[in-house]
Amino acid sequence: MTETSDTRSATGEAPEAPRSRLWRLMRYVPLIAPVLLWAVPCWILLHTGQHWPSPVAPIGTALFALGLVGMPLAMAQGHGRRQRDGAAIVGDTLLGGSWVLFTWSVLLGALLRPALGGAGVGDGQDRARIVTWAVLGTTAVLLAWGYAEARRVPRVRRLDVELPRLGAGLDGTRVALITDTHYGPLDRARWSARVCETVNGLEADLVCHTGDIADGTAERRRAQAAPLGTVRANRARVYVTGNHEYYSEAQGWVDLMDELGWEPLRNRHLLLERGGDTLVVAGVDDVTAESSGLAGHRAHLAGALDGADPDLPVLLLAHQPKFVDRAAEHGIDLQLSGHTHGGQIWPFHHLVGLDQPALAGLSRHGTRTLLYTSRGTGFWGPPFRIFAPSEITLLVLRSPRGPAAS
Repeated sequence: MTETSDTRSATGEAPEAPRSRLWRLMRYVPLIAPVLLWAVPCWILLHTGQHWPSPVAPIGTALFALGLVGMPLAMAQGHGRRQRDGAAIVGDTLLGGSWVLFTWSVLLGALLRPALGGAGVGDGQDRARIVTWAVLGTTAVLLAWGYAEARRVPRVRRLDVELPRLGAGLDGTRVALITDTHYGPLDRARWSARVCETVNGLEADLVCHTGDIADGTAERRRAQAAPLGTVRANRARVYVTGNHEYYSEAQGWVDLMDELGWEPLRNRHLLLERGGDTLVVAGVDDVTAESSGLAGHRAHLAGALDGADPDLPVLLLAHQPKFVDRAAEHGIDLQLSGHTHGGQIWPFHHLVGLDQPALAGLSRHGTRTLLYTSRGTGFWGPPFRIFAPSEITLLVLRSPRGPAAS
């Protein structure tokens, strides 16, 4: 690998797009969402004709009220200034549990009850109680399964990606991608070591981490991130910042990754050479970097490509898929991103889709640019993954002129 450019000041780059509709709506979510997440299941499960024995409804209502008050308090203690990991675990777990309970209360309340009525099953009270038990059972099963999915070492997803401009000498180049490890309140040092062992087994030429390493500062999460120093690559290990680094002293994470032997591609590029052909490997800071106030931090694609031969194929690391619009304008061949988690807990992917152009997998943007969006290697916040499995990705780059095409 040959380094060919340095981090540069932000000049000449197109201004960041106006804040999205989702961003504007998100301002009101902290006020509205907790009420809906707890009040709707409470009503559907306890007060829609079940006629529970006298202690059940009052006690159940009190528990829902406790969740409504306790969840935001725990999250404020856990993710606010005090950063108390125990409170964060409680708040995040309540958030994930209430989301699943809300989702299936609405779905089964809307679908199962009319179906039972159409089938002539029981009277109104029987049907209401069946719905309640079905919701509670479904929620319990999904949360148990989702917790196991979140804590397991991700499966490896393998795919070939043909890049028309890739030289024959680079055909078969192996690129391993991890992202969104989100080391956080739950200690996952052993999980981190097993993820790194899995990556090493892929014998990749290039290993990439596209950001959101952790929730918390590098000093605080160092033990969980330390196994990243054991990752092996035939050519290079490269890293770009995600938005969560900018909540937790991003420069500290850049410095730690450099210390662990990774190349922080902060608006610069390297050259990967093999078989007489060259691939430009570029990276940019996350799109939220400029608003962080950290000097020199911003997404600057022109700076990342400064000095690169425009005729060479480019592999770009950018944390958020929505950066692909800029990538396509610059004729990037392949962008690697994370950020979306594939929605993490179904059906949250519908909300993610309001802000990002891709949820997971390979997609084409413009005439040349391909985007691969990983579902992420870890999880954020709630320790659950439901219908959105985590992944370690192995992309094998193919040339139309390479041996695989003959």
